[in-house]
Amino acid sequence: MQTQNKLIDDFVKMVNSAAGTLAGVGREAESSLRDKAKDFVGGMDFVSREEFEAVKEMAAAARDEADTLKARIDALEAKKPAAKSKASTSKTTKKSSDSN
Repeated sequence: MQTQNKLIDDFVKMVNSAAGTLAGVGREAESSLRDKAKDFVGGMDFVSREEFEAVKEMAAAARDEADTLKARIDALEAKKPAAKSKASTSKTTKKSSDSN
């Protein structure tokens, strides 16, 4: 036969109630901290992953275009001295033929 002690029953109820209250307080604190963290981070000028990836792709495209343009400039500059030497040769030939 089991005897029921009212004092033990009351103590168990109190402990269960306290545990439930503490769990509720923990959930409330976690929720509050999460909201404050979102506000803090939201106030800073962070970018989303999608925005970052879009700008990264734009930068890569600009870099490729700059490399292409640099190659064209280098090619044009390589032709430039040859054009100058031809022009100076033809001017020299004209001057010598005019003086004769």
